[in-house]
Amino acid sequence: MVKAARRASQIINRASQDLEHLRVTVKRQNDFVTEVDKAAEAAIIEVLREAYPEYGILAEESGETLGSGAGSDYQWIIDPIDGTTNFIHGFPQYSVSIGLAYKGQMNQALVYDTLRNEMFTASKGGGAFLNERRIRVSKCVKLEDALIGTGFPFRVFDHIDTYLKLFKEFTEKSAGVRRAGSAALDLAYVACGRLDGFWEFGLAPWDMAAGNLLISEAGGLVGDLTGGEDYMKTGNLIAGTPKVFSQIVQIVDGYRSAALSA
Repeated sequence: MVKAARRASQIINRASQDLEHLRVTVKRQNDFVTEVDKAAEAAIIEVLREAYPEYGILAEESGETLGSGAGSDYQWIIDPIDGTTNFIHGFPQYSVSIGLAYKGQMNQALVYDTLRNEMFTASKGGGAFLNERRIRVSKCVKLEDALIGTGFPFRVFDHIDTYLKLFKEFTEKSAGVRRAGSAALDLAYVACGRLDGFWEFGLAPWDMAAGNLLISEAGGLVGDLTGGEDYMKTGNLIAGTPKVFSQIVQIVDGYRSAALSA
């Protein structure tokens, strides 16, 4: 995973020096893909397949390939550039995200901030690390003291009024809300204590697969809008320190019916 991420980072960092000549395609409203996304994803897959040819793959740009033989229970979940909109604007907040699931449960995780050379990794039962230094979620216990991350994915545009009401409530009841544009990095920041909590609706599996394991291995909690475990299916995610997590769930519960229809 580390080798694959570094191979992709070479492509991404090189392209970031010449954004004016970048070819950008609009997949749907506010959802972009570049030739760099595709090249970085291809590089990641090449490295992973060389090492584990039978493992399945779920990747943002190339879709799903089922595993075979001894690798049928394993699946790589890949986002070559989480935060493509930021990347094409030269806004320095994007990352490579790679997760490995075994029988549907996250087993390995990596989120790599290529610009800052910050690599977040986790193994199930083995803890979470930033550049090989053990990390933990913050000790924050009160929402009023918490810095919260979120995002506005295109999938909620039909429900934007409800989403903005929830955003307003969190702004009033927390120390601040940050919307930086890379869910994978936001989750990594929760794991290392830079954020105390996070919530977002309509995420794709590759947006959150690695970040979820980072947080749980760093002592935090991850759940869906009820605090349950269906977030990978629904795309609706809440995460944070144990105390902050429960307070976010309580607030989001009042908006849950609207969010679930998003």
